[in-house]
Amino acid sequence: MKKIILSLLTLVIIFAVVFGAVHMGMKNKSGSKKTEDKNNTEKAQLTEDDIKANKVDDILKTMTLEEKVDQLFIITPEALTGIGQATAAGETTKNALAQHPVGGIIYFTQNFIDEAQTKEMIKNTKNYAAQVCKLPLFISVDEEGGTVARLGNSQGLDLPNVGDMCEIGKSGDTAKAYEAGRIIGEYLKNYGFNMDFAPVADALTNEENQVVKQRSFSSDPQLAADMAAQLSKGLEDMGIISCYKHFPGHGATKGDTHEGFAYTDKTLEQLEGADLIPFKNAVEENADLIMVGHISVPKVTGNNAPSSVSPVVIKDILRGQLGYKGIIITDALNMGALTELYSSDKAAVLALKAGADMLLMPEDFSLAYTGVLNALDSGEITEERIDESLRRIINKKLDIM
Repeated sequence: MKKIILSLLTLVIIFAVVFGAVHMGMKNKSGSKKTEDKNNTEKAQLTEDDIKANKVDDILKTMTLEEKVDQLFIITPEALTGIGQATAAGETTKNALAQHPVGGIIYFTQNFIDEAQTKEMIKNTKNYAAQVCKLPLFISVDEEGGTVARLGNSQGLDLPNVGDMCEIGKSGDTAKAYEAGRIIGEYLKNYGFNMDFAPVADALTNEENQVVKQRSFSSDPQLAADMAAQLSKGLEDMGIISCYKHFPGHGATKGDTHEGFAYTDKTLEQLEGADLIPFKNAVEENADLIMVGHISVPKVTGNNAPSSVSPVVIKDILRGQLGYKGIIITDALNMGALTELYSSDKAAVLALKAGADMLLMPEDFSLAYTGVLNALDSGEITEERIDESLRRIINKKLDIM
């Protein structure tokens, strides 16, 4: 009898152990399934922007401080290589890019001899960048049409010139602005460019202004805004990144920042009622780039500092008040309005501290580059501040990779 009872107890224990093990296995499998489902749900909830932001951060983590600083600059091929007039890209270009993987190259008419040479030069430059740089180059040019058309006005290139923007503006037909942008964008893409420093979004609010007189669409701020938006769309439909310029509005000045000091005595309220309208529109259109000019607005900032190095203009107004989230680039830093006041290193550091993301054509690239590194080393600029700009730059470059 005892043996029977012991046998029954043994069976009960074995059954309990086996049942418990099966139950736990099922529970664990269920738990794993839930965890897996949760992970899949979280992945599914990541937006395209989240995925892109993660890619940006992954790239940023691989970059040295020197590489980060290089990415802040767009310079001429001559500044990159030290060659007097660059019309080709060979080993010198490749070695220069390996040493300084800059954010971009800007070309001028002197770089263009004919179609075959121009295409070969740009193709080789992009290929070398792909070999030695972690990020593609912004291949850029000033191609507004009319008086400012580096390719369109080149004698060696058989390209259409869409005419001055003031004439398009007089028509009142925004479709003509779009068509101008489409034509320019088409030939820029064909030659290998991916960025154009256009449209001019300045409303010609000062009749004495000669700098953007032919380049501005209109003295009517809203018409200028609508025209600029359509030219930008024409460029972008052809795969060209556009850049609205020259914030907060060069049409309000009399002087020429290419030569030296230029200012407007308008108050912020006056600017808001006219000159800022095209740029507000650009922000609403999610513009990729906005260029800040060197004009001074003393009644807004309280001093004569050029807008390109003014925290009030860039941080407070463009970023803060207008809510712009894209890339902010300076106008060319080799222009008189800057060089009369600052050395290349000082101008670069001031522009970054003011909130600019990219630095266009410093008078002395080597000095500007070293100046930014020194500012980082001393703590005058933090790496976190540079990373803010790099995230915007890399985010856009992922679109052209």
